[in-house]
Amino acid sequence: MTELTSAAADYRAALFRFVHSRVRDHAAAEDIVHDVLLRALERQSQLRDDQKLAPWLYQMTRNAIVDHHRGTRPMDELPQDLVAPEPEPQALSHLAQCLTPLIARLPEPYRTAFRMSEVDGVTQQEVAKRLGISLSGAKSRVQRARAKLQELVLTCCKIERDHRGAIMHYERSPNCGCGM
Repeated sequence: MTELTSAAADYRAALFRFVHSRVRDHAAAEDIVHDVLLRALERQSQLRDDQKLAPWLYQMTRNAIVDHHRGTRPMDELPQDLVAPEPEPQALSHLAQCLTPLIARLPEPYRTAFRMSEVDGVTQQEVAKRLGISLSGAKSRVQRARAKLQELVLTCCKIERDHRGAIMHYERSPNCGCGM
């Protein structure tokens, strides 16, 4: 394999011109070339063909230039139509009040496991121990309770979510079973 340190001196000036023509900042171009050559020294074992040294160096340099531009790009404000609206706090508190009667409607083995895990904050390991069942049994009960509670909530309310799944708004249906 070619001794990369001697080749680096040969390529330094050409790489600098290449970078400087795309960055237009002398100090930044020097830093980028320096970082690329250090990276090349660290990864020289990855170069399998000495004849491909130049393309390999230029590819690393192009990647470094892209990284540089990503890091220096100003952060623009998002257009208002792309900004997610804040959830309605009053709506969320009303929805939270609906959960208590809906949790009470869950079938028994699921209700107790759900309350312990999700309401009281007990670990599922501890739920299993308190209920005298296996850990997988406790996990299964909590998971099934979540699914049944979701069905009850969706029967009770029309929920609007943002792209991440966070609740933004809800409307209670006329046949809501939460009693609120």
